[in-house]
Amino acid sequence: MSTFLRGTMVLMGAVFLSKLFGFVFRIQFVRIAGEEAVGIYSAAYPAFIFFLSLIQLGLPIAVAKITAELYAGKKHAEIQSLMRKVWKLTWLSIFIFGPLLFFTIPYIATSLLENANISTTLYIGLFTIPIAAFGGILKGYFQGLAKVEETAWSQLIEQFFRIALITWLLPYVVNQSSPGATAAAAMSLALLAELASFLYLWYKYKRVKQTTEKVVTYPTTPILEVALPSAGSRLFGSFTWFLEPIVFIKALAVAGVTAVAATNLYGMISAVYIPLLLFPAFIPYALSIVLVPAVSDARARSNRAMLQERVSLAMRVSAITGCFAATIFYLHGEHIVRVLFHVTEGKGYMQLLAPVFFFYYIQSPLHAILQAMHEAKAAMMNSIYGGLGKLFVMFVLASQAGIEEKGAILAIGFGVCLTSFLHMATLRQKKEAGIGFTFFAIPYLLFIIVTILRPVIWPLAEMPWVADSFVTGLMIFAGLIVFGQIRLTDIRLLRKLIKKT
Repeated sequence: MSTFLRGTMVLMGAVFLSKLFGFVFRIQFVRIAGEEAVGIYSAAYPAFIFFLSLIQLGLPIAVAKITAELYAGKKHAEIQSLMRKVWKLTWLSIFIFGPLLFFTIPYIATSLLENANISTTLYIGLFTIPIAAFGGILKGYFQGLAKVEETAWSQLIEQFFRIALITWLLPYVVNQSSPGATAAAAMSLALLAELASFLYLWYKYKRVKQTTEKVVTYPTTPILEVALPSAGSRLFGSFTWFLEPIVFIKALAVAGVTAVAATNLYGMISAVYIPLLLFPAFIPYALSIVLVPAVSDARARSNRAMLQERVSLAMRVSAITGCFAATIFYLHGEHIVRVLFHVTEGKGYMQLLAPVFFFYYIQSPLHAILQAMHEAKAAMMNSIYGGLGKLFVMFVLASQAGIEEKGAILAIGFGVCLTSFLHMATLRQKKEAGIGFTFFAIPYLLFIIVTILRPVIWPLAEMPWVADSFVTGLMIFAGLIVFGQIRLTDIRLLRKLIKKT
């Protein structure tokens, strides 16, 4: 258990820095590029992620899971054979899907997103995908070996280069008369950052790779049995995200909003509000990365007690994270947005998003546990239902005059809640996991209590946002101790792990 926790803490710290760098990148990008260029980049980015998911075919998850199982059995020759097979499958996917995606970009930009300026950004994003795909394979390999430091450092390197390039190079190429060119330049800088991350991973891979004289051929079928269901889940999730700006723009057009105005509005929501809400997700994200090999390892050893201990700890930490994040963003989110991004529009968005994003913070660990317990297909179907529900509700509400973008925000929250509860229902059926619905009940109840009492005890916005948020955080922390969600044993364990690090 100590190894699991130490690995999680190392990765958590690195992902925190990565998220912090990414957050700084967002601030710099919004301030330097301008609202319209940010809107174009934000509308193109979901398509880029969908392209990447299509080409990856879920292979990084398969590599992490299978490598963890083979490493537990000390089957080093099989691991190297697995990697050789996965390299070939990735190249095959690039050659099949790459040209197809290349020729669909004009249609996506002009007909679906209704903005021809997006096409150049998408072309550059397509050339970034092979680098990102191979980098994902290497990350899966290191995750399977429980070498979280390599994955963490690669993320830090990528974000560092993104911030440096955006800060020092983008101002020289910003074209206020051509927001499309500015967005394309930003995507080009993202390509360079992705390349720097990949080169680091490749260097570490060459040093870590164990060569054996034994020659084996790892079969393709077991790889695809893990990869394809995982690919289906991620592919559909990225596909619904790809459809999100399309449905958003089309629905607002029905309500009488122009395509350019809708693109700018979508850019503000997806580049300002959503990233701010996602910032605390570095904790559950780190847990989800470690959980796939950790739970797979516990199942391979038939150690039910270890499995339940890891699952319980991961979900409790994720729920506590959600409690802190949802409460602070509900009470102080609008103030934080004004200070950091200099954005004064969108009043009330945080109050709509924060209560439902509590469930986002528990979603990725739930998904990781299901994958590790051979329930990737169920996780995929849950994501499908959540994605379809989000898009349907988005079009219905956002197309109504007077509701418009707030209806789209409610739809995003609906999709998050639906997927999370379906994941919980699926995992509850796996008796060996020993988890139900109660792990989030007390943290969510505390969120409701603090949001009601905090303005009564101490009026909001009378202090700088950092101090204001700190007071709220202290109230939450005290409540978590009173309700037994943070225990003295947790603090002792944390001190012990820090000394060992």
